[in-house]
Amino acid sequence: MDAPHEAVVHEPADGRPELLVLRALKLGDLLVAVPALKGLRQAFPGHRLRYAAQGWLSEALGLVGGYELLPTHGLDEPLALPPGVVDVAVNLHGSGPESQGRIEALKARRTLGHRSAHRNGPHWRPELHERERWVRLLEWHGIDADPLDVQLDTPQVPSPVPGASVLHVGAAYGSRLWPAERFAAVATALTEAGHQVVFTGGSSERDRADEVCRLAGIPGTAVLAGVLGLGEFAATIAAARLVVSADTGAAHLASAYGTPSVVLFGPAPPEIWGPPPGPHIVLTRAELRRGDTFAARPDPALLAVQASDVMAAVKALGLL
Repeated sequence: MDAPHEAVVHEPADGRPELLVLRALKLGDLLVAVPALKGLRQAFPGHRLRYAAQGWLSEALGLVGGYELLPTHGLDEPLALPPGVVDVAVNLHGSGPESQGRIEALKARRTLGHRSAHRNGPHWRPELHERERWVRLLEWHGIDADPLDVQLDTPQVPSPVPGASVLHVGAAYGSRLWPAERFAAVATALTEAGHQVVFTGGSSERDRADEVCRLAGIPGTAVLAGVLGLGEFAATIAAARLVVSADTGAAHLASAYGTPSVVLFGPAPPEIWGPPPGPHIVLTRAELRRGDTFAARPDPALLAVQASDVMAAVKALGLL
């Protein structure tokens, strides 16, 4: 899904002061920052709001409302804004010297971030949930935000499969890839229970989705991996009957739209990345967690979850 990295020329100012949020990460990272983004939008209604992240997130950012995307390829280059243009700079990326350096280079009138050698702010607390972390940051700087305000706007495009049960079979790293045969077993059981099952994922995950579909004995038309744009993907999750996913953007979209979900956790602890209260059930085995996000093989905490556990969770959600 990642767009090619392109140089960006700063557009002329439109007369409004500019607020820039740095969070040059992935879809799930955007979605857990939604409460903080809404708090900033409310606190700075007269500002032009920009969000620095990879260009392919533009459609998803549009669902937050009020922000323009400033295409930014991680932290490997300076932000594409001249020093002194930004009025308020907000570091929602992290607390390390790389992100702090990118923010400092903007020479903004006001900077919001965690405590550093050059800036005052709250101390970084690694045990906090991501939603709480960024809300707490804003509150320290005098800005109100609600960590449970995760809702997104309704997508402008319709779902191609309203009411379907979505099995999101992909993940960014091997540590979060639940075995294909277990996804297939869930798909078969759901189909037998009367669910319309579809399989989603990125374009690089099409082969995996095809494999799961084949193992489940479901027609190949159920595979939507690599077919949907980001807006269509959000619409599919918003209108779904059920979402089964690892800890990925699909799971965070389900949280944003209140779609019933079963979320499979491996290397990441749900205490930091899990869904808010709602029709969402987390499955993991914390005592087995290795915690290596970038590992090629699935985390033991994920592998301990069986297809029968997922189906029990679906039943607990009242969907069987």
